[in-house]
Formats: sequence, C-alpha cells, structure tokens
Amino acid sequence: MQISLKEWTRKGDPWVWLNAGAVAISLTAVLGLLLLITVRGLVHFWPHAIVEGEYQLRDSQPVTIVGEIVSDESVPAEQLRDGGYPVPDDVDFMTRYLIKTGNRDVLGSDFRWILSDALTDRRYPEQLFTLERREWGNYYGYLVSVKENGAEVASTASNAEAAVERFMAGVERSLDLYETIHEIEKVKIGSVNYELERLRLEQRRLELEDRLTPEALAEINALREQENARYKVLEQELGELYVQASRDSVVMRGMSGQETEIQLSKIVRAFQPNAMGLGDKLGHYVSKIWEFLSDDPREANTEGGIFPAIYGTVLMVILMAILVTPLGVIAAVYLREYADQGILTRTIRIAVNNLAGVPSIVYGVFGLGFFIYFLGGSIDQLFYPEALPSPTFGTGGLMWASITLAILTLPVVIVATEEGLARIPRTIREGSLALGATKAETLWRVVIPMASPAMMTGVILAIARAAGEVAPLMLVGVVKLAPSLPLDGNYPYLHLDQKFMHLGFHIYDVGFQSPNVEAARPLVYATALLLVIVIAVLNLAAVGIRNHLREKYKALEM
Repeated sequence: MQISLKEWTRKGDPWVWLNAGAVAISLTAVLGLLLLITVRGLVHFWPHAIVEGEYQLRDSQPVTIVGEIVSDESVPAEQLRDGGYPVPDDVDFMTRYLIKTGNRDVLGSDFRWILSDALTDRRYPEQLFTLERREWGNYYGYLVSVKENGAEVASTASNAEAAVERFMAGVERSLDLYETIHEIEKVKIGSVNYELERLRLEQRRLELEDRLTPEALAEINALREQENARYKVLEQELGELYVQASRDSVVMRGMSGQETEIQLSKIVRAFQPNAMGLGDKLGHYVSKIWEFLSDDPREANTEGGIFPAIYGTVLMVILMAILVTPLGVIAAVYLREYADQGILTRTIRIAVNNLAGVPSIVYGVFGLGFFIYFLGGSIDQLFYPEALPSPTFGTGGLMWASITLAILTLPVVIVATEEGLARIPRTIREGSLALGATKAETLWRVVIPMASPAMMTGVILAIARAAGEVAPLMLVGVVKLAPSLPLDGNYPYLHLDQKFMHLGFHIYDVGFQSPNVEAARPLVYATALLLVIVIAVLNLAAVGIRNHLREKYKALEM
C-alpha cells in the first residue's frame, strides 16, 4: 500500500525524522567536542619521546635540536617561497613541526617551528633527560655531573650508571625536603601569622572601644610572645632545611652545548622518556594526572596542578545550592499556594521568567555594587572597624560570589518548584485537610515532599549554570591565584571573606592571559575536561537524590 507525499506529511513523519536528525547531529557534536577536549587534554601528561637531530636552514651552519615534537601542520609552499625559503617548484605543501625545546633560561623560548625536511639525522638517545622545574619550564639535555656542597661526587664521564643513580636519589631527597619546607611555610608559619594578625586586630578593637586595660594588653602581649617564640623556632628549622635543600646540584648539557648548573631543589621530576618502557610510562602518566588534580599551580598557572581551583569551584557551588534552594522553594510555595492569583502575582511570575534571561555580567555588577560596596562596607563599619581601612567583607570573596550566583540561579529554582507544586493533585491536598491537618501541615508533610523531585530538578539546573559561570565571578571574588584555601584549620575554619580560585576563570586566565600560549594550551583542554567532569558529578549526585525522592513518593501520586 503506497502512501502519498501529502498524507505522509500530514501524519507528521517528516518532522519526526527531522527532530531525530537534529538530536543525532547535536549528540554527535557534543560527543565530538568532548572527545577533542579529552584527547588534547590527557595526551599532555604522557611522557613524550625526546628527538635529537640536525637542523639546517638555507646557507646557515647546521645546529643540533633537542626537544619534544608537540604537533605538526601543513604550510603552503607559496607562503614559504615568499619568506625566502628554498622550496622545490613541484611541492605544494610542506610539513613543519612545533618542537618544545624547553631550556627557556638558556634559549629564551620554549617552542619553535621547524620544517620537517630541514630536520635530519633524527635520533632518540636513551641518555636524554627531561627535567620538570619549578621555574623556567622543562630542561632537556644530558647529565654531566652531580655536585654536593659544590664538589663533584659523580659524573657520566667516569661512571654514567652511578651518576644517574646518584642524581635520582638526590632528586628524591630534594622532593622530601621541599614537602617539609612547604608544610612549615604554608601550614605552620601560616598559622602563626594568622594568630598574630588576630591578636593585632583584637588589640585594635579594644582600643577603639576604649577597653584596652593593662591586664588585657598584658594578656595579648603574652600570647604574642608565645607566637613569636613559635615563629623563631620554625624560622630556625626552615633555615636549616633551606641550607640542606641548596646543597645539591646537577650539571646538564643542553642542545646548544652549553652546560647549566641546576639546583636539585628546583626540580620537580626527572626522567628519561626514551629509555622508559610501557609500564614506566603508565606509572608516569598516572603520577602526572594526580599532580594535576592535587597540586598547586606554578609558572603563571601553566605548570603544576589546579587543586585550589577544583576546591574553590565545588565549595562555591555547594554554598550557592544551600542558599538558593530554601529561597527558591519559599518563593515558589508562596506564589503557588498563598498569593492571590491576580495581576500582581502574574506580573511577579513574568519578572521571574525575565530574570532568567538577564546576562550574567549584570548580576556581577549588581553583586559588586550592592553586596560588596554597600553591604560589605556596612558590615566592615559595624563589625570589623579594627581592620579598616583594609576591607574584610567590603571586597570580593567566597560569600558574595555564592550569593551572587544564588540570585542568578534563583529564577530557575522558582520556576521548577512551581511546576512541581502545580502537578500535585488537588485531591491529595483536600484529603489531608479532611483528615484534620492544617494548610501548613499539608504543605510541609505532603505537598512539598511530593514536589521535591521537581525542586531537585531546579537545583540541578542551577548547579549546571553556576559551576560554569565566569563573568560575574571576575567582579565578586575569583582571583588568578589564591595563597590559601577558603576552608582550613584556622578559626573560624570557613573563611567566607576570602578570595578563591575557580575552574572557569582558570580556563580563561590560562587560555587568554598566559605569557606562554603554547605551554598553556594543553592545560586549557585538561581544565575544561575537568570542569565538565565536576559539573557532571555534581549533577549526577543531584539526579540520584531526585530519583530516590521520586521513587519514595511515587505511590502517593498514583
């Protein structure tokens, strides 16, 4: 039986196929984007082989090139001819490599473009080292000798294997010393400085209140002396550790032939990628990913980890959800259950829907003007006069960022909750009231629990939007690099006035504000992938709670 085109169209089959095709294209685009981000982000952590070769361009003398081949691209031959490069007439395109040569302190730059045909005599010596440093990026070269207290204790000229073992042992020792130094500087001395600042503010507060009695001053001075004594002990211990850390060094020879002496305390990781087997490479890969997830950033955020950004993002989203959920639910309950359904209520609903479409930067400007300058400045005047003119809450911080994003996502929660309340059958309300429950008891014990899945839907949408926002956060508290986490062991433990790092802003900063674009590009992909994963995990947790609530109250809806 044949169906005419008109009848086929009238049944709506073309629109079904059109929608299916649109969904398939959208899913393909999303999955392709995620695959691109995943591949380009995760490949960065793999220990790439180091190539050594001779590079000769035009009539110049050949020079030795050492580094990692990061990427390649095809260049039109005509463009090269215009630049004066000798390209055969029968060639339309030539390949050029982007090679990470490292050694920025010696060569002046990390990367350089090299034509593939000009790179000859390629080899991959197992003796080549990659040194990841705390400053100046990677160093590629050969181990020459190991020094302790300025004296050479091992060299590759006499015994290469022993020199490598001595070098790797020295690196491990330096890393242990660095961890100890970092613990003293950031945690122990940081705690002392926090207590000294608290005592200073306490003394200033008593002075302003005219309550600084000799007894109170003596008590403060006694506590200050205790902290100063702690600081002197830690300072002495830190000085001894610095002396030990600066004792050892290594002499390396780079591709220019120049020998460079590097302190082992400046080295994060040393390895020979050309000599590594698959198991060693997998171990290195896992170690690098863990470093990325758990360490602080370094080198203008182009090296190291992003743990403070992960921490700040998750903490801000949790605080935002805690703030927006009760506000959104209360507003929705009032509009649906208590307010007269007249022109005023309809106007409020229209305003709420319109607020959902306001650009996020507008919320950031509002947060900056109202929360920070007005409320924060007033709070400082009333409760923190001893800290002035240095602002406490009169500047961007975790609390203002969370509140700003709570207001930004509030319309989403209100609309979702109202829709959930509207789906509750009227008979359930009437049955509860008939059994003697009051309206408030009906709402609290029956209606709101049944509408909780819809509330969680609103929270999920709010989390998804808030976690990826960047523009308002740039005005109300996020920073490029935060010296400490907003949640630590110092009273009051959760520092709502403290600035914080955020994954979205970290992507913007590394991708568009980095002084070393090529070095930062892989981290942009890796951080973007991590942001997607963080949002997905938060959403999946909320979805799990919603599904649990839906199953729990399904019987009441039937």
